[in-house]
Amino acid sequence: MAGIGKSTLVNNVYKNEGSNFDCRAWVSISQSYKLEDVWKKMLTDLVGKDKKAFDPGTMDSAELRVQLTKTLDKKRYLIILDDVWTADVLFRIKEVLVDNGLGSRVIITTRTEEVASIAEDSCKIKVEPLGDHDSWHVFCRKAFPKVENHICPPELHQCGKNIVEKCDGLPLALVAIGSVLSLRPKNVDEWKLFYDQLIWELHSNENLNHVEKIINLSYKYLPDYLKNCFLYCAMFPEDYLIHRKRLIRLWIAEGFIEQKGTCSLEDIAESYLRELVRRSMLHVAHRNSFGRIKCIRMHDLVRELAIFQSKREGFSTTYDGNNEAMLVGSDSRRVAVLQCSKGIPSNIDASRLRTFITFDTSRASSLWYSSISSKPKYLTVLDLSGLPIETIPSSIGELFNLRLLCLDDTKVLPKSITKLQNLQTLSIENAQLVKFPEGFSKLKKLRHLLVSRLHDVTYNSFKVCEAIEPFKGLWSLIELQTLWTIKASEVFVAKLGNLSQLRSLIISDVRSNYCAQLCGSLSKMCQLSALIIEACNEDELLQLDDLTFPNPLQILTLAGRLSEGTLTSPFFLNHGNGLLRLMLHYSQLSESSVTHLSKLSNLTELSLVRAYTGQELYFQADWFLNLKELYLMNLPHLNQIRIQKGALASLERVNMHCLPELREVPVGFRHLESLNTVTFVDMHPDFASSMQRYTYGTTA
Repeated sequence: MAGIGKSTLVNNVYKNEGSNFDCRAWVSISQSYKLEDVWKKMLTDLVGKDKKAFDPGTMDSAELRVQLTKTLDKKRYLIILDDVWTADVLFRIKEVLVDNGLGSRVIITTRTEEVASIAEDSCKIKVEPLGDHDSWHVFCRKAFPKVENHICPPELHQCGKNIVEKCDGLPLALVAIGSVLSLRPKNVDEWKLFYDQLIWELHSNENLNHVEKIINLSYKYLPDYLKNCFLYCAMFPEDYLIHRKRLIRLWIAEGFIEQKGTCSLEDIAESYLRELVRRSMLHVAHRNSFGRIKCIRMHDLVRELAIFQSKREGFSTTYDGNNEAMLVGSDSRRVAVLQCSKGIPSNIDASRLRTFITFDTSRASSLWYSSISSKPKYLTVLDLSGLPIETIPSSIGELFNLRLLCLDDTKVLPKSITKLQNLQTLSIENAQLVKFPEGFSKLKKLRHLLVSRLHDVTYNSFKVCEAIEPFKGLWSLIELQTLWTIKASEVFVAKLGNLSQLRSLIISDVRSNYCAQLCGSLSKMCQLSALIIEACNEDELLQLDDLTFPNPLQILTLAGRLSEGTLTSPFFLNHGNGLLRLMLHYSQLSESSVTHLSKLSNLTELSLVRAYTGQELYFQADWFLNLKELYLMNLPHLNQIRIQKGALASLERVNMHCLPELREVPVGFRHLESLNTVTFVDMHPDFASSMQRYTYGTTA
């Protein structure tokens, strides 16, 4: 049964028990799945941060099969196959699953008896609807989130019970209805009116199932400014992980976000996203270490409802070449291509398009692009990420209304792009771009410029990504909020301060003699919250003792050798408590430096990568009380870690990678009561036996 909570239950198992396995993967299986994509997702999850010398995204089916079998052969693994629709799908996916006798587990969720019948009776769990008591409890937690013990007022009790009864014990329906009522006036007349609307909804729309009818009522109660934002999320594939930043930039480009006072469009859009989450129309898939939404998902039933409404309102077309029922209409002005195995449907009028997004990277999908390269004069969003396009035609410069252009993984940027003077976001990540075309500084409305190319998939070298040379006049683009990844030059560093609206900056190839001027320019940036500074090589000294910012910095990454006074500089002493995430790479810190880092009391994430030269790390009581994630990687001399009781009290995740001299589990590891995810990779050979002793309670 849909909406009964199968995936939620399994997700709890995945989170709570995942650390007991060597590797794990969660793969959602859509009705229009491609086996190759399933295996790519599986391999990507299984490898995780343990980067090897291969990229799953570039492999074909044969290579994926070999690599998956090799990866799983000697490991205890946990794999979730979520929402499997047919037995045939399951049999095809299982071809790579190795029964290695190490206690591995594969968990499947399904709505169909056909798939469930494959499992032995002792291995099947049928999730039943909630009983009356539990249904009422779930509803009240959502409807009265700020009331002590979530108690329903007596005058609303009977009406509330009537509403809950219509949800048939389905958690998704209860959560949706409770979320709507939490935002409505708490009086009997309002709730009776809502109940009457619910009854009408349940007797209407025969094309919707029971849960979708209830969600449809939630949609009707959305404020007008949220409805387009909600429907837009249905253009992404089923179970797709939607990144916050990407979604917000798309909403802004579409014109869905209205300016309010002095708040930026990005801040307003993020508040819309939080409101959709609060109304249970979107689900938070990941938050970062300090609680900010990182990725969201749309429940498949909610997405089906959104597609239904999109069809009714002519909002968008979601085209899937393997599932013609997904084709919404020919008069839509927004098109998302999920798969394109059967070519381009002739009933799509390219001249009317406002939005074109492709998630399919096949050659067939490339043909779509050739048909819309210049026809749609009103196109505002063009996202061609991953398409195998060798050359972008110059006709792209005729799309004068374009606000967002994504050409990730493409190769050449035509000079005509400088005509796109309404462009707000340009993403050309992982592209073969050597330099910007002349005249690029004409794009005065640019807010987000994302340029980088990953050239080390193993993440083992100092330079993982390749930056691009700054173009003449870059410093005149004063509306820029995001700038990734630009090489430092003497001229650019001196004029960087002109970009006072920057919120996120990645600057690489910094030389020691640039540092004084760089600090001066950064001191003029009132909005900066995330900064990455990379030296030109691992031995170059970053002299950042004079680093200051007008407002607290939240995220800081420093890659390169740090001068001795950096961690005792005014920034770290006086404003370091604003830092929430700190990543230090190749810093060559001594043992005394950790004491200085401990003063950063609000850190939620700390990463040391080839950053520490000492042999011992000692975490004293009351150090790093808010830290939730700790990453220690490539520390060749570290041979002991000691954790005093009271240190790292909030730590939830630990990742230790390539610590060749660490033979024993950290002393005091048992003090970490909040820990739920632990990863050890490429450790000393003796570490495994130490871990086994720890597991059975004889050490640490």
